[in-house]
Amino acid sequence: MNTDMASAQVKCGEALAVLRTLPEAHVDAVVTDPPYSSGGMVRGDRLQDVHTKYVATSSESGHELPDFSGDTRDQRAYLMWCSLWLAECLRVAKPGAVCAMFTDWRQLPTTTDALQCGGWVWRGIVPWHKPNGRRVQGRFANNCEYVVWGTAGPRALDATPNTLGGFFQANTTRDRVHIAQKPLEVMREIVKICPPGGLVLDPFAGAGTTGIAAVLEGRRFLGIEITEYYAREAQARIDRASGHFAPQPGTLV
Repeated sequence: MNTDMASAQVKCGEALAVLRTLPEAHVDAVVTDPPYSSGGMVRGDRLQDVHTKYVATSSESGHELPDFSGDTRDQRAYLMWCSLWLAECLRVAKPGAVCAMFTDWRQLPTTTDALQCGGWVWRGIVPWHKPNGRRVQGRFANNCEYVVWGTAGPRALDATPNTLGGFFQANTTRDRVHIAQKPLEVMREIVKICPPGGLVLDPFAGAGTTGIAAVLEGRRFLGIEITEYYAREAQARIDRASGHFAPQPGTLV
């Protein structure tokens, strides 16, 4: 495990603005979970607050957690916005680097378009199946989210020493600190697409689970998070995972 403090940091700021300050061609993998602007079929549904959209019942964990922003775009705005930040991610990525981004079933077609609009070569879709997902009578269960992935141009077959699976199964995280938090065991598998010691970039760091996964798997990490509360929480959680004490408030790097 690489426990150098400089190897895992979270910058507080708007993703596109921070990405534009980063140097070209130095990132080995982009692994991220952007706000889906989903949770409904029409514009009015998407304008609801994130607790209403993503936390189903009053008894379900998540109602006490802070909101996150950027989740109210309509379909065209979502496509344009993703295309912009994905193009910046491509600029900072090394040739052959991987981009892997989460989406749900509603935004899956738009997300695959956005990846290509941003200049990446679309390579495929990896499902994440949630056995504890909600069931609805008379309908097929929507128990999967998806990782849409692509590469910055051609990628050598021996780019990493790992042979990776194309399907993940894990329950949603119950003791979460972010409404949209992904399971650590899933993120640890995904970051293995990055070469050991390589740099993983997450423009939407949330509570920092991707950063924790990167540190535990011997990768470096750079996260960007717009909400100050979550930027602090992400840095603290990553520091604890890497064996460092959490920084005091106001000492973001």
